[in-house]
Amino acid sequence: MAPKQNDREARQARERLRAYQARQTVHVHKAKRRRRDNWVAGIAAVVIVALAVGTQLLYFSAGPGAAKASSSASPSASPTSTATVPPKRLAEDRTWTGTLTINNVPLGVSLDGAAAPQAVSSTVSLVQKKFYDGLTCHRLTNGGFYVLQCGDPNGDGSGGPGYSYGPIENAPADNVYKAGTIAMARQGNNAASQGSQFFIVYEDTTIGADNAGGYTVIGHVTSGLDELKAQVTDKGIEGGKTDGAPAVKTTIDGFTLQ
Repeated sequence: MAPKQNDREARQARERLRAYQARQTVHVHKAKRRRRDNWVAGIAAVVIVALAVGTQLLYFSAGPGAAKASSSASPSASPTSTATVPPKRLAEDRTWTGTLTINNVPLGVSLDGAAAPQAVSSTVSLVQKKFYDGLTCHRLTNGGFYVLQCGDPNGDGSGGPGYSYGPIENAPADNVYKAGTIAMARQGNNAASQGSQFFIVYEDTTIGADNAGGYTVIGHVTSGLDELKAQVTDKGIEGGKTDGAPAVKTTIDGFTLQ
């Protein structure tokens, strides 16, 4: 019986060893999988952060507030340079007055052709061609800076008039854009990326300058801003966000200057 007893104990020992080895194999496999999953998750997190930062830089990092919602944002504008930039002389070194009508709210406006000749010349040219009529205001921000961005024919912040231009003109030295300010949107760190997109500041806002500088102020809203706030900006942003499409669809009905 002793030999049989020894054989049984040996078999049991081998079975316990195999069971232990199986458990160890499973444990090692799970550990490797956890490391792999953690590595993949880490890479995904980096990509997501990079995309988020890239989106901010494109959308806002140089315009009114970085899309932010960071105070260094600026509305994005990425027109392609295929058309001719209107000459500076078109601004005539004078003040242009007119009406920008948004959602049936007439805004009195005054553009300073002496302080921002290139940007005002471009704006006057586009207004004369009725470029803005029917375009939407695709972006509203209320998370620390307060702007309504308009003038993109694509309606998503990616379009322009077929040309881009610089330099930055008439940017406030203290980076404070007073309520009623009308300024040109551009890409982050790119002074020559101005096109047709502009933003209206509806409450005093500090927008930090980037490597290219501040944002070209072309003029001011002289009347109607309170009504615009009541009809559009006070209604908030889609999804309760602080930066995105206005909750109320917002359209430029017309734009005149003289």
